[in-house]
Amino acid sequence: MTTTVDWNHELLEQITFHRSALWQRRLAGLTDEEYFYSPVPGAWNVHPRGASTAPVQAGSGDFTIDFALPEPDPAPFTTIAWRLGHVIVGVLAARNAAHFGAPPATYQSWDYAGTAAGALEQFNTQLDVWLDGVRSLGADGLAVPVGAAEPYPDAAMAVLVLHINRELIHHMSEVCLLRDLYLHTHGGTA
Repeated sequence: MTTTVDWNHELLEQITFHRSALWQRRLAGLTDEEYFYSPVPGAWNVHPRGASTAPVQAGSGDFTIDFALPEPDPAPFTTIAWRLGHVIVGVLAARNAAHFGAPPATYQSWDYAGTAAGALEQFNTQLDVWLDGVRSLGADGLAVPVGAAEPYPDAAMAVLVLHINRELIHHMSEVCLLRDLYLHTHGGTA
């Protein structure tokens, strides 16, 4: 006996489960102080334009995100704001633009959120676009090559979806852990 697996559903379920069971609950009420919090000096963050000392200060709006090219070794510690910025732009928005018809998005062109609420809104918006895009692929679309927008153009879309799932789970777990660290070192509750 063989079982038919709806891979599109399973790939989507992995992220929608994490979103509803973990991220929405764990990040509810995230404050601006937590968003910008750095437990170590020199962490990469999101800053008001002109306030950063990072070699690269990317962004088109009032706030920029820290970078360096090439990335230092070891890479600097990154804050919740930086990690959310990376997920919003590098993991989701750039892929939404490349594969699902969303507006172009790069680290340099992005208008980074200056508040936790703004960043979570951007995250949820980009995640919704990604999930709708993946849903629209169906089984056949998962087998189509990703094309020139990705480093491995011959890889199937399913490979990219798995990569994005891994990135989301990895980085959003880091965000939740940083929030735990903030709460446990500052006597807060969430």
